[in-house]
Amino acid sequence: MAQIYNFSAGPAVLPASVIRQVQSELVSYKNSGMSIMEISHRSSLYTDMEAEAEKNLRKLMSIPDEYDVLFLQGGGTLQFAMVPFNLARKNKRAGFIDTGHWAQRAIEEARLVPEIKADIVASASSTNYTTLPDVPNLEKEYDYVHLTLNNTIEGTMYRELPNALNGQILVGDMSSNIMAQRYNVGDFGLIYAGAQKNIGPAGMTVVIVKHELLDDRPELPAMLSYVKQAAKHSALNTPPVFAIYVAGLVFKWLLDQGGVDEMQKRNEKKAEFLYNYLDSSRLFSAPVKKDARSITNIPFVTGNEELDQRFIVAAQENGLVNLKGHRSVGGMRASLYNAFPFEGVQKLVEFMEKFEQSVGGNR
Repeated sequence: MAQIYNFSAGPAVLPASVIRQVQSELVSYKNSGMSIMEISHRSSLYTDMEAEAEKNLRKLMSIPDEYDVLFLQGGGTLQFAMVPFNLARKNKRAGFIDTGHWAQRAIEEARLVPEIKADIVASASSTNYTTLPDVPNLEKEYDYVHLTLNNTIEGTMYRELPNALNGQILVGDMSSNIMAQRYNVGDFGLIYAGAQKNIGPAGMTVVIVKHELLDDRPELPAMLSYVKQAAKHSALNTPPVFAIYVAGLVFKWLLDQGGVDEMQKRNEKKAEFLYNYLDSSRLFSAPVKKDARSITNIPFVTGNEELDQRFIVAAQENGLVNLKGHRSVGGMRASLYNAFPFEGVQKLVEFMEKFEQSVGGNR
């Protein structure tokens, strides 16, 4: 089979060694005679596996003991409502930094929660989300301020947190760059991340929440309550066993590779290689301002929609797949998650150079 490089924004590329291990263990997990997809979530086979996954995630992200780690369902999208239900208690008000599509979705969902007010405290809409917004000093007391750390569609990313939050409780959506960029967990009250971009297959969401923020709210349905989920160790109902299993294998792989800091170095190298080409190209360009650029999701365009489509088709024929940009912005997008190899970026740039020469290098 010809080599395929998968640039998908999610579900995304997984480490090849993890895929092989899943394949080898799929029929009989730990010589149990049962597939990982068949074992009971009440058995030691599962509880030992889940405990090890949590232990390795805590090690990778340096998660303090005072934080609960939950493996939930519903994707990052469910967290858009679950966070305000659980955290917006005192002031009934949350602040949002509008950095693009997924931040807007979080705002929309929070506004559907009864009695909760969702304020946009800063927005990059005036630059069509090609920059990160300037955050003013926040004088209102919010129950939390929500920030999307990496914007998968727009291709922007926070390397450093805004310094104008004035001690507000920060909630971070890390769905697309968790463990790809080092952040200090202690700077956040809560972090959440859907698994299908940089952790494993779809079906699991990681939630890391400071325990002191949790307050039992009996009026909340059990599946929407962090307190009730934490009390049952993410097994209030049948958990996403297979997704947690694969995530655990990815956590082990990350530790073997050198952890988050090593991943960040590799990701910066991959991104720099592609951005250097884009900045020198006469055909392709990156729309995002340099100081806001993501090292994980890199959008680019030719400036001609027909030419963009020709490139996407030709790239697919050459084993460079899933480069089509999000439908809301068009163009192309290369997603360079932890498991994506540097050689794939080299092959992409080589192909882009040939394509540029073939069309004369004119936008």
